[in-house]
Amino acid sequence: MGHYSEYMDRQLSFSALSAERKNLLSNISRLRGGRDILVYAADLDKGNAPIQINYDDILAIKDQLANLNGSEVDLILETPGGSGEVAEDIVRLIHGKYQEVGIIIPGWAKSAGTIMAMSATEILMEPTSALGPIDAQITWQGKHFSADALIEGLEKIKEETVKTGILNKAYIPILQGISPGEIQSAENALKFSKVLVTDWLANYKFKNWLVHSSTGQPVTTEDRKNRANEIAEILCNHRQWLTHGRSIMVDDLKKMRLLVTDYSSNPALSDAIRRYYTLLRMTFSTNIYKVYETPTSQIYRFSVVGQPGPPPQVLASKPDVAFMEIECVRCKFKFSIQANLGKSQPLKEGHFPFPINNKLQCPSCGQELDLSLPRRQIESQSRKTIVP
Repeated sequence: MGHYSEYMDRQLSFSALSAERKNLLSNISRLRGGRDILVYAADLDKGNAPIQINYDDILAIKDQLANLNGSEVDLILETPGGSGEVAEDIVRLIHGKYQEVGIIIPGWAKSAGTIMAMSATEILMEPTSALGPIDAQITWQGKHFSADALIEGLEKIKEETVKTGILNKAYIPILQGISPGEIQSAENALKFSKVLVTDWLANYKFKNWLVHSSTGQPVTTEDRKNRANEIAEILCNHRQWLTHGRSIMVDDLKKMRLLVTDYSSNPALSDAIRRYYTLLRMTFSTNIYKVYETPTSQIYRFSVVGQPGPPPQVLASKPDVAFMEIECVRCKFKFSIQANLGKSQPLKEGHFPFPINNKLQCPSCGQELDLSLPRRQIESQSRKTIVP
């Protein structure tokens, strides 16, 4: 029987499912020699929610790291990508605390997630796991596409014009809509991704690469930089991958001569990771769209089903209080709410108390907002009752 069928047959409550996830994280930690373990995962199917790597993730990850005290860590990562700048900040935060960082990818870590993976001293995947191209994505005239594709297109126009001595009139509207600043921004975005990947591979992934396997000769700093640059060029090459959503699997990485640990060769570790990933996907069958957790703590972000407008977000979660950010569906005014769990707490400055009757009026326009679903979600996750 598959893991998913097994857990479905057990009909786990949310609290039991959460407890099972925690047990599996502890098991993964044990199988990995007692390393700390941290999860940063987004539901890739909830594209209407802010599932991308974004600035709000920094606070949540920093909060969860505070619950860990080891010298080595494994990060279980599931993400569609997002801000490269935020990915850089997260990597600095993790490496600032740990000497050794493993990144476990049970499913997908695309785009900026792949950039993060290149900062690991060990990358752990199985044959169905996938990274993705890291060609920088830019927005131009309301459309999202590869910065490399824009530069390549402009180069082709230039080559054709030089060759014929005539500028095709069909290109004039395109060129009129592109400023030198936008071209420079596209080039900078490309360089940023390549620089990050090259530096992180050389300084983190290859730091324990001491001897050439083929010759037995010592590996030099220049060797590490050259290999890192080769891999960065391939990962950033839009011409090779063609689409930003392309999956890069274990075999693809091996062809790049990038060492990856295939955890499927370790039956006990593979079973624990696959079970955890199955439970993570089941967790996402609720309205949760992001999970940050350790074996002893967690923060969730969730959307409000059936209510228009951006979803509320759990900004931080502690044993006796949760904070949410709400945006009014009518006037778009944003404000923060404090939910006391189990016992009363002093109201944090700038926050509104969670309403006892679940009905809250927007302080700007008076629109009534129904918080019944967020209440159920918070209480099921915390296993505590919201009190005044």
